[in-house]
Amino acid sequence: MRAVLCQNLGAPEDLVIADLPTPEPGPGEVLIEVAAAGLNFADSLIIKGKYQEKPEPPFVPGFEAVGRVLALGPGVEGFQVGERVMALPDYGAFAEQLAVRHEHVFKLPDGMTDEVAAGFPINYGTAHGALAWHGRLQLGEILLVHGAAGGTGLAAVEIGKAMGATVIATAGGSEKLALAQAHGADHLIDYRQEDIRERVKDITEGRGADVVFDPIGGDVFEASLRSIAWEGRLLVVGFAGGRVQQIPANHLLVKNVAALGIYWGSYRKKAPHRLKSEFDDLFDWFQAGELKPFVSHSHSIEQAGEAIRFLLDRKSKGKMVLTMGAAASAQQ
Repeated sequence: MRAVLCQNLGAPEDLVIADLPTPEPGPGEVLIEVAAAGLNFADSLIIKGKYQEKPEPPFVPGFEAVGRVLALGPGVEGFQVGERVMALPDYGAFAEQLAVRHEHVFKLPDGMTDEVAAGFPINYGTAHGALAWHGRLQLGEILLVHGAAGGTGLAAVEIGKAMGATVIATAGGSEKLALAQAHGADHLIDYRQEDIRERVKDITEGRGADVVFDPIGGDVFEASLRSIAWEGRLLVVGFAGGRVQQIPANHLLVKNVAALGIYWGSYRKKAPHRLKSEFDDLFDWFQAGELKPFVSHSHSIEQAGEAIRFLLDRKSKGKMVLTMGAAASAQQ
């Protein structure tokens, strides 16, 4: 089978296409014929050896996949050969076939295409876990979403609206803000042109945001800390801005603010049962039309390195995916 191979830790351009043996499903595993795989910022980290998981090269990257069940390993029940599923492996999704633990495999709802499903679990799982489990977002509260045109940010905008919040979206440039608005954002802030703190103050009449969803970090986080309401919840989702901020504890104390980290991927191993119920809720919202995942670019497996570089250069909006076919890169 063909697969994207990280032979040595390094840059996206160092990835190669290799012909690897077809995997066999072991006890408790499901073998999947992969149709498409989601691209994530974490893919750029794992191939450099800077992710939480640090596999030794050579290895196949990729954290989310969609396809059909080819075979079931001993002891697996609840799935049928030919069924469409999405999967969350430790890594290895950038391949034509994938063996993954059955508790990390989820049946797909009707009407969800391969490309949408490939980019669904991490973005929407992260956004939902952050807002519902950690942020305890309530009906009528004000939610501030940074990076609102990116994968997790756009998902947070939609989920925030589904949970009944007023959503303030920040992004760089009018095109990205227009995308956030099309997916439900009530108020828009262009952080390239506007001061986040002052705009949030104006929008909320001085009150501030109840919950902040921040996958950017750095200066954006510091602006959020000064834009948050009393008893607000500040969600640390990632550091796409490149700088890991230090949190001054006195700011948390004065406003009774909670700063909460969310590494959603840890639930795969520590509490996989929570993911099943989470995806049940998310799939219900999808089928009701409240979630409309946006895939901006689809690349072939041969273009994996190019696609990750495109993602790193922050040129993408919404989600990017790899398909196992040989189709050229396309704007959706």
